[in-house]
Amino acid sequence: MGMIKTPFGTTDDGIRVDLYTLTSSEGMEVSITNYGGAITSIQVPDRKGRLGDVVLGYETLAEYLRNPRFLGALIGRHANRLARGTFSLNGTTYHVAQNNGPNHLHGGIRGFDKVVWHAQEESGDGDSVQLSYLSKDGEEGYPGNLKVRVVYSLTDQNELRIEYTATTDRDTIVNLTSHPYFNLAGHDAGNILQHELTLFADAYTPTDSTLIPTGELRSVQGTPFDFRSPVVIGARIDQDHEQLTLGKGYDQNWVLNHPAGTLGHAAQVYESSSGRVLEVLTTEPGIQFYSGNFLDGSRQGKTGAAYDKRSGFCLEPQHFPDSPNRSEFPSTVLKPGELYRSTTVYRFSVR
Repeated sequence: MGMIKTPFGTTDDGIRVDLYTLTSSEGMEVSITNYGGAITSIQVPDRKGRLGDVVLGYETLAEYLRNPRFLGALIGRHANRLARGTFSLNGTTYHVAQNNGPNHLHGGIRGFDKVVWHAQEESGDGDSVQLSYLSKDGEEGYPGNLKVRVVYSLTDQNELRIEYTATTDRDTIVNLTSHPYFNLAGHDAGNILQHELTLFADAYTPTDSTLIPTGELRSVQGTPFDFRSPVVIGARIDQDHEQLTLGKGYDQNWVLNHPAGTLGHAAQVYESSSGRVLEVLTTEPGIQFYSGNFLDGSRQGKTGAAYDKRSGFCLEPQHFPDSPNRSEFPSTVLKPGELYRSTTVYRFSVR
C-alpha cells in the first residue's frame, strides 16, 4: 500500500492544488484532489483482473474549476436542497443562495466543492489523506465558524472509507456528503441503465415540482422506487410516474432501514459485463440516488469521454433534503460542544 502526491495545478488566484493517489495491496487505486475534495479516479479490477476507472471526472484542475455537475466533489455546508433558500434556527431566519431554481443546492454558489482544502497525509489502517477546512461564520449565509475534517482511507479490502467530522462555535446546520458519479463498466462506457441496483430502504421522500420533499415518507411497495430486490436501473426509469417525470428520472432520497448513526448497508450495484460490484455502507439515515439525468455531453471528461445523459449514477448518503425546514425529518442542527460525525464506505468486489 502507498500514497503518491503530485502537483495538480494552481487556482485562478494562485493557490497550489495537489492530487493524492492511494493504492491498496489488492491493486485498487483512488485519486483525490484537495480542490473541492474531489475523487478524480477510482481504478478497480473487473472479474478478469483488468483495472478500469469507474468514476466520471476530468484530467485537469482547470476543468474542475468549472465543474457544474459536482463530479466527485465534497458537498457542504448543507448537501441537497433547501426550500426557497431559507431556514430558521432559534427564531432567526437565514437566507442562502437560490442557486437551483427557487431553491438552495449543495451549499450555495461557493460550497465546499469550490474551495481548496488543507491536506495532510496520514497512516493507520491503510493509507489515508485528511482534508480540513474552516467555513467561517456567514460564509454562503450559514451561521457559525464550522471546522470540518474529512479523511479518505483505502483499505486492503478494496474499500474507500470516508469519515466526516465537524464542530461549530454557534448553532448551525450541517449535512455533508460526497458526489462521485459511478459507471462500473468504466467511466467512458456509455449509459448506466443496465446496472443492477439494490437499495436497503422501504420508503422514500416524494417531492414537489421543485424537488423539495413534501414531508411524506412513502412506501416503495408497488412503485418504480422499489429496489429492495435487485432491479436494473433502466427497467422503470421512463415509466409514466409523477415523481420520475419531476426528476427526469431518479433523483430522490430513500429512507434507509438501518438505524441512523450505525454503519449499515445502504445500496449495492452490480454490472454484469465487468462483474464489478459496489456496496455502499453509511451511518446516515438517507441516500440520494441520482441517475445522471442532467448530464448532457457538453463537457469532455477523462480520455475525451463525452458524459451524456445517464452515463453515471450517484449514491449520496446524507440526511434528508430540506431537513432544517421539516421538523419531522432527522435534524441537521449542530450546536457548540457537539461533534458531527458521519461515515460512508464504498466497497468494491467482483462476481
